[in-house]
Amino acid sequence: MSLGKNIQYLRKQKKITQERLAEIMSVSRQTISRWEADEIIPELNKLVALSDVFSCKLDSLIREDMDACDRIYSEIAIRRVKGFKMASYVMITPNPEDDVTAYLDNWAIRSGLLDLQPDAMRIGWDFPYVSLEQQNRFGLRGYAAAYILPEGFETSFPGVEYVDQKDADYAVITVYDPFAAAFERIPNAYKKIMESLQANGFREKPRENVLSCFEHVYEKDGITCMDVYMNVDSVSKTDSFTNFS
Repeated sequence: MSLGKNIQYLRKQKKITQERLAEIMSVSRQTISRWEADEIIPELNKLVALSDVFSCKLDSLIREDMDACDRIYSEIAIRRVKGFKMASYVMITPNPEDDVTAYLDNWAIRSGLLDLQPDAMRIGWDFPYVSLEQQNRFGLRGYAAAYILPEGFETSFPGVEYVDQKDADYAVITVYDPFAAAFERIPNAYKKIMESLQANGFREKPRENVLSCFEHVYEKDGITCMDVYMNVDSVSKTDSFTNFS
């Protein structure tokens, strides 16, 4: 752990130059440079001010290795996701992610989808419409999953809802090995996107026939990865384009 590295890491995450941070902190640029090089330690009042500037806990700033996050999360990119048709299903159970995934995988086999496209993409997202009684008394949660359908795919096999998704812009982050600490790493991915959107002037943009957010799990180079997508308002730059069809 290095306090200086944490300051440098958070400053770059916020896209603040040393000169700008020096102005905010009422110190010289050389002082910021010496902080980041661990040549001197900021006074307590400066540490408190830094935690406010970076919107982090003082204890985390001092004790944690924040640079380690770079080994868990990718940088956030804005992507245009072209419209697609999907077959979706929702379950409310104590373990809805696994339950709905198993159901939908069975549907994909029996409907012939995986015969036509063995690498068909499956996505998922939280289903929020679960009552407090269901949550607190029975321990139930909701989750939805969907397969992205290739153009022209047709089946008479029942059991899913067909939904058309429009073209949309998404902020996207990749989480590496997300299930090693699922209840920490996945929510933190959403938090990182929200902080980035706020810092760069973007907003969530609820739209009809557009998922507000979703997740895609896949294997790459022997590592489990999860891409987290969050719909955003108009963007000034499109870094990459994704076509699911």
